[in-house]
Amino acid sequence: MACSTIMVALHPNPAEPSRGRTHDRRPPLIWRFLILVDRLLVAITGRLVVTGDIPAHLRGKPLILAANHIGNFDVMVLIAACNRIGVAPRFLATGGLFEAPVAGAIMSACGHVRVDRGKSNVVEALGRAVDALGDGDPILVYPEGRISRDPGLWPERGKTGPARMALSAGVPVIPLSQWGAHEAMWWGTLAVGSWADFAILMKSWLRAARTRPVMRVHFGDPVELADLSAGRPGDAVRARDRIMRAIAGGLADLRRDEWDQPRFWDPTRPVESSSPWKPDRP
Repeated sequence: MACSTIMVALHPNPAEPSRGRTHDRRPPLIWRFLILVDRLLVAITGRLVVTGDIPAHLRGKPLILAANHIGNFDVMVLIAACNRIGVAPRFLATGGLFEAPVAGAIMSACGHVRVDRGKSNVVEALGRAVDALGDGDPILVYPEGRISRDPGLWPERGKTGPARMALSAGVPVIPLSQWGAHEAMWWGTLAVGSWADFAILMKSWLRAARTRPVMRVHFGDPVELADLSAGRPGDAVRARDRIMRAIAGGLADLRRDEWDQPRFWDPTRPVESSSPWKPDRP
């Protein structure tokens, strides 16, 4: 039974729209291997449902995928969802990950992009990200910068970095809205520093593997940014706002029966902010 479930998850429903790879340049071998491992892990954890797509005229061109952040496992779900539509994105990741002894080497080998938050070279880091967009691989970013701490798990305000990248590079932004991945693993703690911290995460993941939550990802329409400019004051904020509203709008369709509060409540997730993007209930 488990084997058949995994095979179904690895081979999408043939009734889904045909989806091809973004371009012919293959990702690094180690990244392709990790994507395969990720697909298996997501298949074991729950059921992945992907809707929407990247428009045909944007495939093979640089673009930014901007997603909401709802849990520790959601990065795995996003990788699997992107693979489902034939995309192998690179990630915009904090410098701390690149400094870890093993993870750092893997991140670099996979071609992910480093950004050091709050440091004097942040402009240089954003420049590296803009340059990376020229390679043709989509770059996946979390505009919020952290797992949402809104009581209802709606997106937090978000940062302007991804918007500035998009305006500077002149590339489209595809909003990714996701729901359900928060049920796969608890927030746990800000940093895993002991076996007890790790055990909390593993215990919650094993529970999810038994209950098999539905994890949904929606690829929305490109965000309209053509009237905005990287050099015009205030446009980065306007672009950020449009991106976050697009993410929240897609999320609204995924969680219509969980509008105010998630059915699944993580007792370890801190609640300390309020989302400005929660739309009015339809």
